[in-house]
Amino acid sequence: MADTSTATDDRLAARLEAQRSRKSPGSTSDSKSGGRFSARAQRWMRWAHVYLSMAAFAIIGFFGATGLLLNHPGWLGGEELVTTLEAGTLPESVRAGDEVEFLLVSEFLRSEHGVVGEVTNFDQVGNEGSINYTGPAYGASARFDVVTLEYSLRVTEENLVNAMRDLHTGSDTNVVWDLAIDASAVLLLVVSVTGLGIQLFMRKRRARALGWLVLGAAISALLVWFTLV
Repeated sequence: MADTSTATDDRLAARLEAQRSRKSPGSTSDSKSGGRFSARAQRWMRWAHVYLSMAAFAIIGFFGATGLLLNHPGWLGGEELVTTLEAGTLPESVRAGDEVEFLLVSEFLRSEHGVVGEVTNFDQVGNEGSINYTGPAYGASARFDVVTLEYSLRVTEENLVNAMRDLHTGSDTNVVWDLAIDASAVLLLVVSVTGLGIQLFMRKRRARALGWLVLGAAISALLVWFTLV
């Protein structure tokens, strides 16, 4: 009985020694280091994915909803258009010799008629001056005589749906909103990449996740191809 136990112990010791000889000297430490890195990366990705998703929820939801309205403007009366015509005389204070101060003209129109939007262009040709404004679902155009200072103002306003459409596309918006679009795009990319990274760290789901990734990419490529041909 003792001889059998000794032989078994010898075979076990020989097997363990063979396993140790097949392993490189630093394999254990490398495995532990790799495991720690993997765990830290997964925790970071989970944190970024969850909290950035929450931070970006409103802006991403906004672009999702306005994207639908952009595709279907008639759902909520997107064709409605209101045009207002105004006329009057500019104050003498806007004169600057034979010309006018366009800044003073603009300030007068904003205070007198509530003109909004950004100035897109202004010009003076002979005795006629003009100044134009644009904004989301909004446009205004003023024409005036430099000599008599008589002016006419045309304001065009669309409904809220069209305003949301312009915000979605960044049409006639200011620099602040352009930065908001860029920030939301970056957030969406980070959320997408971290979501993919989380799936790749899960061995049981990795193959399935990659399969869905390939399927989604193929469908997107087909949609682009059918749209362009």
